[in-house]
Amino acid sequence: MVVARTQDLSNGSATETAESKYAVDTYGHLFKVPDFTIKDVLGVIPPECYHRNLGLGLSYVLRDIMCLASIGYFTHQWAYPYLFSGASDQWPVQIAKFTFWLAYTYVQGLFCTGLWVLAHECGHQAFSDYGSINDFVGWLVHSYLMVPYFSWKYSHSKHHKATNHMTRDMVFVPPDEQQFRKNRGIVGDLLHHSEDSPLRTLYELVVQQLGGWWAYLAVNVTGQEYPGVAKWKWNHFYPYTPLFERRDALYVFLSDLGIVTQMLVLKVWYEHFGGWSVFINWFVPYLWCNHWLVFITYLQHTDPTLPHYDAKEWTFAKGAAATVDRQFGFVGKHIFHDIIETHVAHHFCSRIPFYNGRKATNAIKKVMGDSYRSSDENMWISLWKSARSCQWVEENDGVLMFRNLNGVGEANAKKSN
Repeated sequence: MVVARTQDLSNGSATETAESKYAVDTYGHLFKVPDFTIKDVLGVIPPECYHRNLGLGLSYVLRDIMCLASIGYFTHQWAYPYLFSGASDQWPVQIAKFTFWLAYTYVQGLFCTGLWVLAHECGHQAFSDYGSINDFVGWLVHSYLMVPYFSWKYSHSKHHKATNHMTRDMVFVPPDEQQFRKNRGIVGDLLHHSEDSPLRTLYELVVQQLGGWWAYLAVNVTGQEYPGVAKWKWNHFYPYTPLFERRDALYVFLSDLGIVTQMLVLKVWYEHFGGWSVFINWFVPYLWCNHWLVFITYLQHTDPTLPHYDAKEWTFAKGAAATVDRQFGFVGKHIFHDIIETHVAHHFCSRIPFYNGRKATNAIKKVMGDSYRSSDENMWISLWKSARSCQWVEENDGVLMFRNLNGVGEANAKKSN
């Protein structure tokens, strides 16, 4: 449902009225469609926010690499021998060892994600004033993490240019109700007048967090469809994929070359240090990194209060505002380089380096007002709520809001009665 309200903008003797558009979000609350322009927002960002410092950027890359190396050295050479040298093989000890290595890979995965974010800065040319250096650093770091740097850079750029546009956005494009039920087949029919069990939601979240990133790269899950083009071409590795322009083919190949090079690095690593070393020092932290990537990006663009737009209603400013800043404590600020806490400003201007993001965020709030979306809710709770609440979008007059079959939110409760 979309409603219009007339607001009195009287000022002194002059009287002017403007009509604002509202939509009803999942919870049944009115969502005001933003009426500011991109010029309004960019105009309040302090000029110093755009300053990029190559030395500072490289220092963060070096810091994260040093953290990975020093934590790895300390763990293998000191912590593990001190705790478990001469320990028995009884099951309490085995559980302790498993917990030890799980904690180790978790911490390493955090710093791998931090490196991932810095390569993401390179892709946006926010790392420094030097494009060639940005791309070289980004290609090296992303290739180490099995990310096709240039390919993802191009698709991610298109995502920023069409955020929450139903037919142009490149990722987390929600289905309408008909497509949602079609995707579920017989199960969808059975659930037409019922809800998902929490167990099913948990299963879907586990699949999303473990395999969502590679599913997106390999088969374009949650991306746009390309009728008339074979589905095997809908990926980030085929040089002539429909995701990109023909002129990008060479860079897609360079991205693939980075992946192949990393595979060779892992082969040499395996031959010299063994499978356990590769598994515990690279593979499991890599899985953690992929989890955090999906976790972060899903919650930046999926929330019961966020809209999507059709072609006639969408503008760049509306799309950029259809994101949400969240809080992830020490990790978000100091390891993930504020990618979670300053994402709204990042969508308005992606060339602002992360270390200037908070100042830019404080500035744009003045223009955005209630349209600025932020949440300090525990992100794990938000993940569960979004999975239960945001299953498809319902369109009315160009604005699409999330709905679900679980009866979550006043809008869904009214619809089911």
